[in-house]
Amino acid sequence: MAFDYDLFVIGGGSGGVRAARVAAAGGARVAIAESSRMGGTCVIRGCVPKKLMVFASGYREMFDDARSYGWDLEDGAFDWPRFSQHLNSELDRLEGVYRNLLKGSDVEIYDTRARLADAHTVELADGAKKTAKHILVATGGRPVRPDMANAHLGIVSDDIFHLPELPKRLLIIGGGYIACEFAGIMNGLGVEVTQFYRGAQILRGFDDEARGLVAEMMREKGVNLHLGTNIVEMARASEDHTASWTGTESDAAMGAPAGERVGEDAARGSGPVWVKATNGTEAVYDAVLFATGRDPNTEDMGLEEIGVEIGRRGEIVVDDYSQTAVPSIYAIGDVTNRVQLTPVAIREGMAFVETVFNGNPTPVDHDLIPSAVFTQPELGTVGLTEEEAREREPVEIYCTSFRPMQSAFAGRPDRVLMKLVVSKENRTVLGCHIVAPGAGEMIQLAGIAVKMGATKEEFDRTVAVHPTMSEELVTMKAPMRVA
Repeated sequence: MAFDYDLFVIGGGSGGVRAARVAAAGGARVAIAESSRMGGTCVIRGCVPKKLMVFASGYREMFDDARSYGWDLEDGAFDWPRFSQHLNSELDRLEGVYRNLLKGSDVEIYDTRARLADAHTVELADGAKKTAKHILVATGGRPVRPDMANAHLGIVSDDIFHLPELPKRLLIIGGGYIACEFAGIMNGLGVEVTQFYRGAQILRGFDDEARGLVAEMMREKGVNLHLGTNIVEMARASEDHTASWTGTESDAAMGAPAGERVGEDAARGSGPVWVKATNGTEAVYDAVLFATGRDPNTEDMGLEEIGVEIGRRGEIVVDDYSQTAVPSIYAIGDVTNRVQLTPVAIREGMAFVETVFNGNPTPVDHDLIPSAVFTQPELGTVGLTEEEAREREPVEIYCTSFRPMQSAFAGRPDRVLMKLVVSKENRTVLGCHIVAPGAGEMIQLAGIAVKMGATKEEFDRTVAVHPTMSEELVTMKAPMRVA
């Protein structure tokens, strides 16, 4: 059978684009369809713009520190429209880079939605059908709102980058990395931030000691974090709501009346949002951000109709080689709900090309992946948490927490954490966890040693770089505890 293409990629995110380019470079006839902007979540509405906002939010603290170091500076005001314009220009530039890379690789681009008609046919939104020997689904995920009345009044992470102006008072619902990152960002930009999380501690799944310090530092920096708390009701605020709210005096910090309009509802001429919490308090916020999870983009794609297995969360079920139950169809990235990280999607895309087009079956190694949470301070992690390691074998815990030189000199109470989880039997470093400014940069390098199976003694034989925060990783001689 003659096909229009050797490969048709649905989804123009980092993983899909990489797979398309590499396959085309090897001589395959490749097309790609993207219904939104080329670059996907990471480039357009995730990692890149978020990290630029992290940078922007850090300058307020830098100004304070600079005065402690002898600089004569005055506080300035953050100009959100100016920053937002520059941010969008940068995203436009990056999208152009992605498009040029595809064009330079002779990948045909369809700027439209695509779904599957059968095992070898893709149907575009205009009804046109294209056939391909192989189809790769890389449609990523999307933020979801909770199933409750008036949830549409809240915004999601995608909306943050398009706010016409910053809210004065923001409520964030959720305790995952997206919720905590935006709590730090918006707090740093001068927004009064309240965060509700229904669990006992934020950042579930990360090391308990590390996430505890992150929560402590978030509060220290001004985030009004409420654990064991969730939203019960929300509604468009009325004049009665904006005149008063119930709760104790300390609860007043959870929100206050304001008339600014933000997010998608601003375009419809709506106003602030009234919220009632599980602790009985009520408050009015200029915006409510739902950071309560992400679901794979598999709706109305014709997947199940042609035999592709869909999991409980809507994810595409694949094997170790990213192949679905339909042999000609593969899936990579967040749509598979394996490891939701951009570099992982890129690795999966490369492995797909090696397997399908280069005759070299290549599974993706999802073990010991370093990652960072860009809270303030950052959290970097690789390997097992202390809690996970204890369940597997006896371990020794090497840990230190201290005030770093830079912030201590400036008189700030900030603390950092350096932690190694070590196998008692063979001395292998099973996990490394860092809470500190620049933890993301540190964990990338520490991740190499952990991935190579370095022992605690090999860490110890490494000469410290002094004076640095990270030197503590190679100078902790006695375990803090044995478990």
